Amino acid sequence: MRSWIRLTAVSAIAGCALVASAAAQGRERWTPAEAAGWYARQPWMMGANYVPASAINQLEMWQAETFDPRRIDVELGWAEAIGMSTMRKFLHDLLWQQDPAGFKARIDEFLKLTSRHHVRVLLVLFDSCWEPEPRLGPQHPPIPGVHNSGWVQSPGVTALKDRAQEARLEAYVEGIVGAFSKDPRIIGWDVWNEPSNSRDSLERVHELLPKVFAWARSANPVQPLTSGVFQEGTWDAGRPTPVEEAQLTESDVISFHDYHWPEVFERRATRLLALGRPVWCTEYLARGAGSTFDQSLPIGKRLTVAMINWGLVDGKTQTRLPWDSWTIPYVNGREPVVWHHDVFRADGTPYRQAEVDLIRALTRAP
Repeated sequence: MRSWIRLTAVSAIAGCALVASAAAQGRERWTPAEAAGWYARQPWMMGANYVPASAINQLEMWQAETFDPRRIDVELGWAEAIGMSTMRKFLHDLLWQQDPAGFKARIDEFLKLTSRHHVRVLLVLFDSCWEPEPRLGPQHPPIPGVHNSGWVQSPGVTALKDRAQEARLEAYVEGIVGAFSKDPRIIGWDVWNEPSNSRDSLERVHELLPKVFAWARSANPVQPLTSGVFQEGTWDAGRPTPVEEAQLTESDVISFHDYHWPEVFERRATRLLALGRPVWCTEYLARGAGSTFDQSLPIGKRLTVAMINWGLVDGKTQTRLPWDSWTIPYVNGREPVVWHHDVFRADGTPYRQAEVDLIRALTRAP
């Protein structure tokens, strides 16, 4: 049931796919039946996008000098206690370039911790959000009162536009996916977060995205691949952009982001379910914008849509603060009326006890 999608760029996507398949042979995209069969064997996926309170971004989370397994172990324990079973975790290509063996070892250590707490992980390979020129080494401290003030893109814009670096990016994808392609602790691979955010590089992203899917498939992962659509008024109005068409036609399971009121969330989820594949919401929860646990989470449970909210613990990302803090920082003791994202305070106290009670009840329900 795909009548709502007008595949206006099929030939362009096919051309990219042919180039990608020539570069790397691997398993095919799962059929709808294969995806549905796999999903039927999984418990309902519910959890959070995870950054420990001690890290401002992906680099600080994973670099050897700042990797913090003790803190991670404690925070994952809080997630386990309320029934969360899934964490979405961002990686970064520069970490592979810096030290592939060390990076793989730290991923494995992280997965040992998640397994201890009965949590499986959706790993994100690339990301087009925020700081366009990431740098290894010490990361700057949070900008006071500003939401997510240190997040970085992967690859950075310069690397994205430089075709000479494509081989390096291919080696990163094939190396990471290949190392964990049969790992039961991993629930899936999100190959590119919000690629349409690459505003000045969309043609390059459209060229590269099918290749990234092919590189990942060349490792023959037993886990599904996905990349989530998120923009308003394009795919959800039946007019997907070329990048969104690539996401929808390459993903084994369909994923999306939604920070809207519950009626919008349900309409969008239902439209994607009509594609005949499992659907994951890999980002939601913006309390002040109308996206809440109380309203969206029960809909996801009823529709059997995986639900992964933004943020577990308030920390250096400062994502309890709303998006308007980018223009008017919350300083001098000023706090938002309601938290934007996140579930726990830094000491493990729930922001709202009623929310964690709801999460616990829904994750235990059939």
